[in-house]
Amino acid sequence: GIILDKTVEEVNPSVALELGTYCGYSAVRIARLLKAGAYLLTVELNPETAAIAKQIIEFAGVQDKVKLLEGPSQEIIPQLKKKYEVDTLDFVFLDHWKDRYAPDTILLQECNLLRKGSVLLADNIIVPGAPEFIKYIRKNPRFQCTNYPSHLEYMEVEDAMEKAVFLG
Repeated sequence: GIILDKTVEEVNPSVALELGTYCGYSAVRIARLLKAGAYLLTVELNPETAAIAKQIIEFAGVQDKVKLLEGPSQEIIPQLKKKYEVDTLDFVFLDHWKDRYAPDTILLQECNLLRKGSVLLADNIIVPGAPEFIKYIRKNPRFQCTNYPSHLEYMEVEDAMEKAVFLG
């Protein structure tokens, strides 16, 4: 949570995207740090956890800054420009299916949703792991990467987050 907060504060995004809402914990963390007029689009595949997340977001009082989108990331990402009027994304938090990190990062680029300076932050890159994403992002000259060692939620298991700044 602290790494997420620090990154959001550094980026100070106007438009943020979260892939993997689950129950809304990180959506609330991100939304509470957004400046006036900024917003978060959060994508959740599972309708049951999306319903819980919607309640958590409302309970936290950040519903005016968060729009929850239900469905698969690979279907929603291509709709962001036209359907949700997104020009580019300032910040993307990847916390969904780990095997979707690399393809969705590529899709964000193909849909021209990243601008020079857009920041991607990927959670749980060691456990359960996102090796294809790490290989792609670190070998790509269009990204500048920083690794943040961390622990798996509520456990003493070594994990990490990866921050990737899009260089254009």
